[in-house]
Amino acid sequence: MGREILNNSFQLSSIPLQLLFYINQFYYIFYFTVTLTMIAYKSHVFSYPDQFLTPDLALLCIMAALEALRLYLGSRGNLAEDEGPLGLSLAITIGSILLSVYFLVWQTYVLKLDVIMNSVLLLMYGLESVLQVSTIAAVVG
Repeated sequence: MGREILNNSFQLSSIPLQLLFYINQFYYIFYFTVTLTMIAYKSHVFSYPDQFLTPDLALLCIMAALEALRLYLGSRGNLAEDEGPLGLSLAITIGSILLSVYFLVWQTYVLKLDVIMNSVLLLMYGLESVLQVSTIAAVVG
């Protein structure tokens, strides 16, 4: 005779947050590729100053490294229901937001596609941040 065992533990990880992390992985690959291509396009079509080309490329590479770390920590923290990695991911999100704003407003040439892509990225950061804060609150509390 099989006896059913009821599991009284609650799931504190956020499925919408995990889904958003998953979608953002693919979106950022697309974002990085298109932004790198646009920088190359702008450097050939416009008179892109050489002293600004290298910093723009360096910031894009730094942003990619931060994004990989942010998504890894956030996903790991969410699945393990651990507030530490989630908090670090949330802190790294601030740096990613600043870099996205740089590419939205302050880079040498801003095309309409830059505005659209960075706006979508900032929207995703905002949604992830809200879900991360609520997940951290659920895990801690």
